[in-house]
Amino acid sequence: MLRKDLFRRPKNELEDYFKSSKKASAPDVPGEMCILCPKCKSTLFTSSLNENCRVCTKCGYHFRMNARQRVDFISDDDTFTELFSDMRSKNPIEFPNYTEKLKHARLESAQKEAVVCGTAKIGGFDCALFVMEPNFMMGSMGTVVGDKITLLFEYATEQSLPVIGFIVSGGARMQEGILSLMQMAKTSGAVKLHSDAGNLYIAVLTDPTTGGVTASFGMEADITLSEPNALIGFAGPRVIEQTIHQKLPSGFQRAEFLVEKGFVDSVVNRKDEKKLVSKLLSLHKKEDL
Repeated sequence: MLRKDLFRRPKNELEDYFKSSKKASAPDVPGEMCILCPKCKSTLFTSSLNENCRVCTKCGYHFRMNARQRVDFISDDDTFTELFSDMRSKNPIEFPNYTEKLKHARLESAQKEAVVCGTAKIGGFDCALFVMEPNFMMGSMGTVVGDKITLLFEYATEQSLPVIGFIVSGGARMQEGILSLMQMAKTSGAVKLHSDAGNLYIAVLTDPTTGGVTASFGMEADITLSEPNALIGFAGPRVIEQTIHQKLPSGFQRAEFLVEKGFVDSVVNRKDEKKLVSKLLSLHKKEDL
């Protein structure tokens, strides 16, 4: 009778040695030290990425920035003063699980709401500044977001300040129902009064800018800029295709496509944003009477 292990290769102790040596020599890199670029698939050191304004050094892909990173990036050192910082959302229509989602959003983003407002200097020029927070329910616009942006425009109108807005949003916040949609009219009215008083509003659209935010203050600026390849639109491409039963053109709703159609004035690399915004502020500076 043949033995079961007759054709089994004899165990070589050296093989185990080399296998264990290879495992031991593999570098153990903590996940927070590196990040994978979703466009070119390059592995980037987080520190290098932050030094490059969170733009991929290989292909130029623009990673999202949180609100505080943008404030530090765009404003002059130690000039930002936050306004309306104590305002936070509640659950006005008692939407199921919304209170828990708000708590989670505050923990995840380390912010009280989906927008940070204040005053700052950019290139030495005074302005009012609002920056939306993508990590707080994707910058969705509820009643408090609408209130804070409206109050900032009203403050800027009283003080004759230009407004600079960095916008990222998934649209109106469905958990607040019709109250969130009402913010479209409210913020638009504040933008109009600010404009009627002869003040400048510059919007910088980032990825993504969609829904009710696009249909209100997102597209009402005197000068509309965008970061490269940002998704900008009202309804999503799939919804549009299903509605009109047609295939949309390549690059539809991307920043470069919107520049061609006249919805966006210019696509600007993030590293050039502060220089361009400073130049625009200098060109539109009100002369002291």
